[in-house]
Order: sequence, then structure tokens, then C-alpha cells
Amino acid sequence: MIDINKCPSSLTEGFDTYSPKAAKSLFGRTKVNPILGFDIDEFRNVGEIVDAMHRISVSGVQEKFPAVINDGVITIAGDKDRSTHILKPAPWDKTLRERKMIPANEHLTMQIASQVYGIQTAANGLCFTPNGQPVYITRRFDILTDGSKLPMEDFASLIGKNEQTTGTQFKYNGCYEDIAKAIRANVAAWMVDMERFFELVVFNYIYANGDAHLKNFSLILDGQDYRLAPAYDLLNTSLHVNGDDLGLDGGLSPEIEKSDMYDRTGHPCRLDFERFGAKIGLVKKRIDRILNRYIALPDEASQLVDRSFLSDKLKRNYIRIVNERICRFNRTSE
Repeated sequence: MIDINKCPSSLTEGFDTYSPKAAKSLFGRTKVNPILGFDIDEFRNVGEIVDAMHRISVSGVQEKFPAVINDGVITIAGDKDRSTHILKPAPWDKTLRERKMIPANEHLTMQIASQVYGIQTAANGLCFTPNGQPVYITRRFDILTDGSKLPMEDFASLIGKNEQTTGTQFKYNGCYEDIAKAIRANVAAWMVDMERFFELVVFNYIYANGDAHLKNFSLILDGQDYRLAPAYDLLNTSLHVNGDDLGLDGGLSPEIEKSDMYDRTGHPCRLDFERFGAKIGLVKKRIDRILNRYIALPDEASQLVDRSFLSDKLKRNYIRIVNERICRFNRTSE
């Protein structure tokens, strides 16, 4: 059994369960048990769980399970249930470094995005198996309180990338300017969402999310118009795999001249993001306002890392990786 001494959602100290405010945001109620009544690893081959996995989209190496909240208890959604939440346990792929810490990594990175930078994210937290293994939980923002589902489409679909046309790695095939063009074409208030998208690209670079592919950005119907969906699937992938700086093969845009620093080292610096922001239609003042937020590691981010459910070793590595990215970002191109 795990000893909980901070909110497993907001990471606020002094709670042995979800704080009322966090529980309200994540579950729509103030009291939910953070301890699951089952161990997902034990049920990995049981028909009910495997069937549940197939009822929602599964991408990459991390398994996902649809869930509902019944009388304050988190349970796997049944065949006739409209799932309101998604559970993501540690991947079963044992080739991943520190794989059991992936749920805590995603939770921490999502909280930093939301609490420190004000990025709109899916409500999220951790729950725990009876033996104390963390499981990431997120509230589905496409499901309304009356059970109805909002139309939502990821950018792989919007851009026309799929396995049949582009191959098995289709979601990595493209550049971030492709997403920007699709935002401009499909969002009425595109300038507002373009800024949100631009900051997400910068955040993913600084916080080492090398899996920010086409399916990890979506549009969702908001009233009569489509808007950029809240951020999801944010995590520091460098803790677990060796990967690229950016999640798309084409980088920011093949149309943008790379800085000398980018050409020489293979890593973009601030100038490259300035050029990208201008390319997708943002004004310099707004570009600088966003980029200036990433020139140093905020104290609030360091504090969240310290209070997170990562192991002490991974806390140190998380900070080291982000500081390395900030140094790359701040380098001056000749």
C-alpha cells in the first residue's frame, strides 16, 4: 500500500487523497478513492480488460483502458458504459527505461503545463493499484456531463495521413507547420488557437516530449466552432527512450531557414522558434512573450518535480534534462 501525503492530482501537500478542488475538476465530485480495487497487471490477459482496451483508440506502446466512477470508486467501463475517464498503467514493454514511472512522468508534465504555464490541459491525476503502482488517469474532455460526445478529430486525420497512404509511422510523417495550416483552415478564431499551439510546440521541446506527433493534437467542437483541444499525452520521453528533439520527422517546417546553431548541432535554438512563430502568422510581440517564459526553469516547476511521485533518481534526471533543453534553447546563433 502506498503512503499518500499529497494530492495525487494537484500535488498539493497535506492530503492523503484527492483534494476537494482537484477531485471536483477531475471527477466532478469531491470524494473518490485513489486506490483501485484491482491490479491491472494481473488482468492483462483477462477477456474483460482486453476487450475494454479495444473500445478506445490505442496508440504507441502505452495501453489505455476506458473507466467510469461508480459511488466514488474508479472501475473499468463495461460494454454498455459510456466511459468518462481513461486509465494508463505503466507499459508492459520491458525494453523501456524506468517504465513503471511513466504514469508519474505524464502526470507531472501535465501538471507543470497547467499550473506553471497556464496551458489548457485535460484534467488528470494518478490512482494506484493495491500494491502501490501508479496509474495515470485523465478525464475525457470530449464527454459532457449528460453523456453526449463532442465531435473531435486529430491532425493526422485532418491532414490526411493514415497507415494506408503513408505507412505504419504515418503519425510522425509531417511537420508542425502542417498542423498550423490545418488550424488556420478549420478554426474560425485561428489566431488565438495558433498561439496555444505555438506554446505547446515550445513546451514539448523544453520538457523533452519527443512523442508530440500528429495524433497528439486535435480539434474539438466548441459550440458552433472547432477549437484546438486541451493538451494531452505530455511527458518527458527522454527519461525512458532515446529520441529526437521534436516529435515529427519534418521538424518545425522545411520552409524555414535553420539557424547556424541548428545546422551545426542538430538542435534548434530560440531563433528557430522565432522564425517558426513568424511563419505560422504570429506577431513578434506575442512570440517573444511566449518564448520569454522558457528561458529559465521556473521555481514552481522545480517544486512540482520535487513533490511528484517520480523516484528521487528520476526527479534529478527530469530537472537535468529540462535544464539541458533550456541551455540549447538559449544559445545564440552566429
